[in-house]
Amino acid sequence: MSEPMINSKYLVNVCGAIVLMALFARGVFAQSSDKMDWWKDAKFGMFMHWGLYSQTAGYWKGHIAKGNEHFMIHEQISLKEYATIADDFNPINFDAEKWVLTAKQAGMKYIIITSKHHDGFAMFDSPSSDYNIVERTPYAKDPMKELVDACHKHDMKFGFYYSLGRDWEDPDVPTNKPYKGGRSNLVDYPDEDIKVFNRYFERKVKPQIKELLTQYGKIDIMWFDTPHDITLEESQELRDLILGIQPDCIINSRIGNGLGDYKVEEQKITEGVEPEPWEACITMGKNWGYIEYDTVYKSSELMTRQLLEIVSKGGNLLLNNGPTAEGEITELAKERLKEMGKWMQKNSEGIYGTKPWKIQSEMLAGAKRKEVDHQEGGKNSLMDTENDNTSKQILPEVQFTTKENFVYAYVCSYYEVYVDIKSFSLNDQIQSVTCLGSDTKVKWKQEKDGLHIEMPTYKDEEIHITGFKILLK
Repeated sequence: MSEPMINSKYLVNVCGAIVLMALFARGVFAQSSDKMDWWKDAKFGMFMHWGLYSQTAGYWKGHIAKGNEHFMIHEQISLKEYATIADDFNPINFDAEKWVLTAKQAGMKYIIITSKHHDGFAMFDSPSSDYNIVERTPYAKDPMKELVDACHKHDMKFGFYYSLGRDWEDPDVPTNKPYKGGRSNLVDYPDEDIKVFNRYFERKVKPQIKELLTQYGKIDIMWFDTPHDITLEESQELRDLILGIQPDCIINSRIGNGLGDYKVEEQKITEGVEPEPWEACITMGKNWGYIEYDTVYKSSELMTRQLLEIVSKGGNLLLNNGPTAEGEITELAKERLKEMGKWMQKNSEGIYGTKPWKIQSEMLAGAKRKEVDHQEGGKNSLMDTENDNTSKQILPEVQFTTKENFVYAYVCSYYEVYVDIKSFSLNDQIQSVTCLGSDTKVKWKQEKDGLHIEMPTYKDEEIHITGFKILLK
């Protein structure tokens, strides 16, 4: 008998499977899709930057501080002097339940908050470092415990932000952006050459991550920032540490070295559909932390349009606000979020749990343009504070999402009596058209050049975006 021949295609498949198993074991790929399902469906979350920088509110010694919430570095303040800010930090108006309900009523599904920002100050009870809110401030309590408990109570997912590659309290954190030492504390620790990241990693990062994952119950997301000099081995060790304590915890890409579960875009929106899970973190105003004179926020209409654009491209919007030193969400942020929440009550069906359609958007030619009534964007020299690069234009257009057999078409900033959506050619046979959040029958007709719909009228206080639910045959 001749020896049996081994199919070369079969051999390649087996080898490929072995390689994939090895990569999964190392954590090179994201965890199983089921733990990401809630995140992929959520689409909308709240980002909160809160720390000692909130106390100074954009000022330092009587003048406007350079660098906003990063002013410790840009003003070249010593650690000893910066730490004295904690002597006055007393957020007596902090109410975790109000924060959570504000997010929930806006239609948000998760909250991420700064447990430790670049200044190295822990906004939680950290037994491994006394540079924290419990030990150093007159408040002397752990607000993170109350916030996590409130999230659990109101079915809000929760995550901790942690600055990984910048810490201006620790002597062993080198940086190389935009040049050697460019984001380091050179006032207290001027010699970049003697800094060893791994000493900081072992002394501060690992103990504090353990604290965050063991002191508060279930944590849904670890949201890292500025990975900088972390090695592949350290990123892997950190990932293993997290999943060893909380296996269902999701980790963002800024753990470094390609080991995160989803990609982060900061202050920008991708050009097209991203095949992998992604999230855009975007500010409401110009800054991340509370700045007293930052009083021009994006309109609720613009932020809702940005949410739709991101969702139409397969992403999530993590919308930032900076609470005050007293522990309050600003009135302007609450106003915007309330307006978005009213819109979401009617229109969220085409957001939660949806996917990108074959077409993401369609510009509506010949329609009236609305004047821009919010802050202008643009680049600046600091590049890590006021770095909003999102479009501020409000133009008539349609954004699309899909779920099951439905396509959701959101007609944005449009003021004509009828709208013609050319993306619905006769190749997409339409069975029905309904208006989200309304029982009024929609007058529509599908013609060879697209879908012709009679538009509803808006009330003045409404966000001028109408969602249509379209059932295809």
